[in-house]
Amino acid sequence: MDLGNLQAKSTPGRAKRVVLGVEPAHIVGMVLVRRTGMRDEMKKPLLYDVFCGAGGCTKGYQRAGFYVVGVDKDPQPRYPGDDFIQMDALEFLAELLNGRWYPEPALISTSPPCQVYSRTKSLSNGNHPDLVGPVRASLQAIGLPYVIENVPGAPLVNPITLCGTMFDLQVIRHRLFETEPVLWWPPRQCQHIGVASSSGRGKSKNNPIGYAPGTLDNFDYITVAGNDYIMADGHIAMDIDWMIKKELSQAIPPAYTGWLGAQILEKIR
Repeated sequence: MDLGNLQAKSTPGRAKRVVLGVEPAHIVGMVLVRRTGMRDEMKKPLLYDVFCGAGGCTKGYQRAGFYVVGVDKDPQPRYPGDDFIQMDALEFLAELLNGRWYPEPALISTSPPCQVYSRTKSLSNGNHPDLVGPVRASLQAIGLPYVIENVPGAPLVNPITLCGTMFDLQVIRHRLFETEPVLWWPPRQCQHIGVASSSGRGKSKNNPIGYAPGTLDNFDYITVAGNDYIMADGHIAMDIDWMIKKELSQAIPPAYTGWLGAQILEKIR
């Protein structure tokens, strides 16, 4: 197999970046070469993290024991996964369905854009795609175990809701997960005990009658959204230390998919 036209970058301590250049055969060639050259990694089940972004979900799935290949249309220079394919997500799922280019995974996890379902959609500009339906149709046609992650209000089927407080994180971030096979119960109920900042500022635990910046010094939980928080606090609250603010605001805490991935792995093995 000719890999001569493949564009790949590597960074010490991180996965090689595989950039779609000519034809998908070159991409899968790199994935296969790396995996067959890493015998310990070959023992891990393969997972595609589609719409991976900067890799919050990916890190959790890695902790659960998966070999994770991220897929995203945009370059993700800080992506922490085992491999990365720069490609449109729906095109990738179509290629996976036809079975010609990519190895069959144990699990496909997807995080379609959430803005169209978000409570704050009126505050943002532009038209946002509604991709949950097309993504689900593709995943069901492929016929493998899958996950669809999104925000409350998204049209997911029998979703499980996870929150940072279930994992002793200092962020209240509810996210829905539709899974096949279905998971019915979270690890425990939400633990909304203490004082939380609402949008960067609020009545704090130290000053209940006044207002204070939304920091971990002032609140038990902080809002990791937009720019109105300290990035170091956001890293602690989310248990993510490699992202910049813009990425962190959109990310899923790895604890969610670490737990989720372990539950699904137990069911499909």
